[in-house]
Amino acid sequence: MHPERLAYIETFGCQMNERDSEIMAQLLAQEAYARTTDLKQADVVVVNTCSIRDKAEQKVYSLMGRVRMLKEEKPALVVAITGCVAQQEGKKLIDRMPFVDLVVGPQHIYELPDLVVKAAAGQRVAVEQSNAFVIPPFLPAMESGSTYRRFVTIMQGCNNFCTYCVVPFTRGREVSRSLDDILAEVNHLAKNGIKEVTLIGQNVNSYGLDHDQATRKTFPELLRAVATIDGITRLRFTTSNPKDLSQELMDCFADLPKLCGHFHLPVQSGSNNILKRMNRKYTIETYLDKVDGLRKARPDIALTTDIIVGFPGESEEDFEATMDLVETVRYHAAFSFKYSDRPHTKSADFPDKVAEEVKKERLARLQKRLQEIFDERNREYEGQDLEVMVESTGRNKENQWTGRASANHVVNFTGEGTFVQGQLVKVHIDHACSHSLRGRLIGVT
Repeated sequence: MHPERLAYIETFGCQMNERDSEIMAQLLAQEAYARTTDLKQADVVVVNTCSIRDKAEQKVYSLMGRVRMLKEEKPALVVAITGCVAQQEGKKLIDRMPFVDLVVGPQHIYELPDLVVKAAAGQRVAVEQSNAFVIPPFLPAMESGSTYRRFVTIMQGCNNFCTYCVVPFTRGREVSRSLDDILAEVNHLAKNGIKEVTLIGQNVNSYGLDHDQATRKTFPELLRAVATIDGITRLRFTTSNPKDLSQELMDCFADLPKLCGHFHLPVQSGSNNILKRMNRKYTIETYLDKVDGLRKARPDIALTTDIIVGFPGESEEDFEATMDLVETVRYHAAFSFKYSDRPHTKSADFPDKVAEEVKKERLARLQKRLQEIFDERNREYEGQDLEVMVESTGRNKENQWTGRASANHVVNFTGEGTFVQGQLVKVHIDHACSHSLRGRLIGVT
């Protein structure tokens, strides 16, 4: 292989995919493929796909149209589709798109360099899910001063089988990394100047449950171990299923100063009827109990969520229950979507679909009220002093900076001095905007 060879990687979807793309870029770099942002210059094109919603999948197929034309101009180009659509569709993608050389599910990204060699030699390969899969040890490459925060994968897959979700089919059953491998990676990051890590998995609350019972560590035990690592000043995680949220985990918010005061707790619906049809395995009553528990452990915690509107069978009464829930919890932020059928899921076969115009109207109503609540929540920070991690200089004027609060709010602030990414400062909040807070520097922590 030659140093001038270039790899273009396009990523769709969640933080898991972002981390997988970083891994694939590093593996290809070890084989002398430099990463490029210019699709036309690429010798290898990797499209890392998401199938959680139809819109994301359609973006993939739109990009593949451009890749097909490029392949016609450059027949030696190696084209790989990875990620969840790759797992979902498998060999059908090669049949459907003859210009695609490799189809690689999420479990097999570590094999990408060898597969690229095979593709360059003329083989077309579809590699899908394995019955027995272990996440291999992997230390990320570090470029000096390139960033101050990183994602760390602690597990992948999901055992929950929510009726609308493709993840158990595309990422397989839950597989947890070993505690030693995770701690080795976080130590490696800390030694290379990383200040904030976010532990990621489809359902981090169930970390370790697939390990041997005699030696397994729980997710709270993992959090406590990571929090002891010198150099790491902030710790985050995502995502959690409410049914697995334990008191032990809530206690971490009271006990670990490094653990940020932000919890993403997807509710999906405010109706017990719809939650049951979704197979979420909790009720609104138990969900609200856990909200109360989190707020007792960390009174300033910012709660965010996911909500699906228009799930099959959702009545106006069910939707109003969701509206009531957002009034009760008053989230700081939320991702809200219209329901769409996904391949292989049970809900795709449910007969009582909600009309598109009804879904659209309900989503607009929900998002309007959510934004009002977010604005009201933001205004609660006015007059407060917040600890902010510096991200960058401001865009518009001298002595303007941008950072992020523990609760995950973007904070734009003014202040004289020279600051570096990852540095912690104290900011007095003067004004709340719709998507950020504004303030002034009052000290360095």
